[in-house]
Amino acid sequence: MKTELTIAQYFILNYAHEKTEGKLVEFPDNIKGGARKKVIECMFNRALITPLGDDWFIAAEGYDALGVPRKGPMTPAGLDAVISAAEEQSNEPVQKPTRTRDSSKQAQVIAMLKRPEGATIAQIMDVTGWLQHTVRGTFAGAFKKKLGLTITSEKPEGGDRVYYLRCLAMEGVTSQ
Repeated sequence: MKTELTIAQYFILNYAHEKTEGKLVEFPDNIKGGARKKVIECMFNRALITPLGDDWFIAAEGYDALGVPRKGPMTPAGLDAVISAAEEQSNEPVQKPTRTRDSSKQAQVIAMLKRPEGATIAQIMDVTGWLQHTVRGTFAGAFKKKLGLTITSEKPEGGDRVYYLRCLAMEGVTSQ
């Protein structure tokens, strides 16, 4: 009976068979950290892979599951080596591209706050579709903490609180 492989297991084993003499070196981009560890543990527990020194190779059962001829025999060592190697690979910093979009909701809110009349929470909710707590969280998190913007507010008598964005350095105005 042929062993059933998941898509990820098939990709990992097939790549190792075709490209690296049976050595596991390539993992799908969506399998990182704990998920990578689980895939390796699962393949090891099913005897699809076997350790050799600090590396992992396709085991006889893995070749059978792929339906390809076996390579030379492998000697088992220990699961800790591959788990450590997988964790080290998953800890590599990944640089994400910086998103800048003038039409984003964040940009719309900033534009509203820069207006001389400012903006109320209700106005921002209408434009963005956000809930009140999301607007307040965006003020505190994205605008103040991450972007370093200064948001001020005033509450006119009998009216709603109005928020303003004070970016003196961004507008070229210097304080005295």
